[in-house]
Amino acid sequence: MNLNYQISGQGQPLVLLHGLFGSLENLGGIRRELEDQYQIIAVDLPDHGRSAHSQTFSYQAYSDQILALCKQLGLEQVILLGHSMGGKVAMTIALHHPALVSRLIVADIAPVAYNDRHSQVFAGLNAVNLPNLTDRRQADAQMATHINEAGVRQFLLKSLTYEQDTWQWRFNLALLQQCYGDIIDWPFKGLSYNGPTLFIKGGRSDYLQAAYRDTIAAQFPSSQGRIIADVGHWLHAEKPAAFGKIVRDFIRTDETH
Repeated sequence: MNLNYQISGQGQPLVLLHGLFGSLENLGGIRRELEDQYQIIAVDLPDHGRSAHSQTFSYQAYSDQILALCKQLGLEQVILLGHSMGGKVAMTIALHHPALVSRLIVADIAPVAYNDRHSQVFAGLNAVNLPNLTDRRQADAQMATHINEAGVRQFLLKSLTYEQDTWQWRFNLALLQQCYGDIIDWPFKGLSYNGPTLFIKGGRSDYLQAAYRDTIAAQFPSSQGRIIADVGHWLHAEKPAAFGKIVRDFIRTDETH
């Protein structure tokens, strides 16, 4: 499978992995914050953005695709930064291929299984009548019957595209819904990555909880945590400068030891 990706900047390679229903464009603010010092490889994960759709979902399969891309680009060691589902992909890579990952940065997700958080999102997406759709405004109104938050709808609408005379979602909606149980799961409980790791929490988000501290420490013993106040789960989009500074400081601090 060929993954869609964009490369910008120069320096140490830093791979950016977006979250569920997203695309590489979602991490554009962070790319702009960091590309003055690092070579940024922003990737559309499989089944998202402009990357190809697959027949099944697993974190192992997704991480293997990122591994293949790194090999294709001749990258022997990278900094990995993943948000939400992309954070789980990044953790999977670090746990199975630690030599590739010099530093790991995980945004607002933990190495745990989560409860269902997206039933209303799936309902909203399925409410959009793609064959008879006239414009994005109509799609927004149809999603609003299930998704109250305008910001969530706008995020999802970024992946709605009109191509070859038809409206379609860029992400593989049928597969993501079918495999949602695997997406919220975490199957790698017995492994550990000893490299420097940073977990960044959104102050108003409940994805990273104090109750997960021991679980995180067991799998990522060299990890530390930071909190960005007054932001939710999309912390990198709400405060890109603050997020970028935390990432930059973490990489620099580690380089001095």
